[in-house]
Amino acid sequence: MGARFEELAWRETPIGAISLRRRRDPALQVEVYEVKLDDEYLMSSLFPVAEIELARLGLAELTGDTLDVVVGGLGLGYTACAALDDPRVRSLLVVEAIEDVIDWHRRGLLPFAAGLAEDPRTRFVRADFFASVAGDTGFDTAPDQRFDAVLLDVDHSPRNVLHPSHAPFYAPDGLRRLAALLRPDGVFALWSDDPPDAEFTAALTEVFATARAHVVPFANPLTGGQSANTVYVARMAA
Repeated sequence: MGARFEELAWRETPIGAISLRRRRDPALQVEVYEVKLDDEYLMSSLFPVAEIELARLGLAELTGDTLDVVVGGLGLGYTACAALDDPRVRSLLVVEAIEDVIDWHRRGLLPFAAGLAEDPRTRFVRADFFASVAGDTGFDTAPDQRFDAVLLDVDHSPRNVLHPSHAPFYAPDGLRRLAALLRPDGVFALWSDDPPDAEFTAALTEVFATARAHVVPFANPLTGGQSANTVYVARMAA
C-alpha cells in the first residue's frame, strides 16, 4: 500500500497481538488511526463520537466542582481527553492493561490526543482494570480512596468481552465491587457496541440507585448512513 499505510506499533500480549495502524483513506481524504487485536478491529479514529459521549454523559450526572475520575481502557484517548475538557476534573487516573498503548500516547503517536500524557492531572497505571476491581488493592491508590466517576471502555459489550475473565464484572456481584470504589452520588459509565441490553440494565439497577442506557447515533462515513453505540450511565445514591 506504500505511503497510504503504516503500522506504527505492534506487540504480542497475553490476549493477542495488538497493533496501531495509520492509513490514508483515499475516498474520505483523511488519515485514519486504527487499533487491532489480532485480526479484530477494536477502535478507529473515524468513529470517536460515542467514546467522547462516554465522558460527557457520565460527568454530566455529577454536581461537584472538583472531580476525581478513572478511565478504564486508554485506547486512542478520546474518552480521557474528553474528561480533561471538563474543568471540574482535578485528577484523571487511566487504567490500561497494555503498556504499549500507554507508550503510544507518551510518544505522541496520536496527534488528536496531544496533551493527554503531559497534562498534570493525568496519571497512567499499567494494570488490568477487571482484576483491580475484583482484588483488594483497587487502582494502585490508597486502599480507602474513592472516585467521583469511573468511565469504562474495554470490551465490545457486556456480552461480547475480549477475555472470559472480564465477564464476572458485568454481573451484580462484580458491579458491587466497582460501586465500592465510588463516592456517594458517584457515577459509573460504560461504552458498548451493542444495542441497549435489558438484562445488563437490570443488573445495574440492582446495584445503583439509577441506571439508564443512552443510544448514541453517529454518521458512518464507510456506509454513508448512521450507526449507533450505547452508553450506560449508573449513579450511586447520595
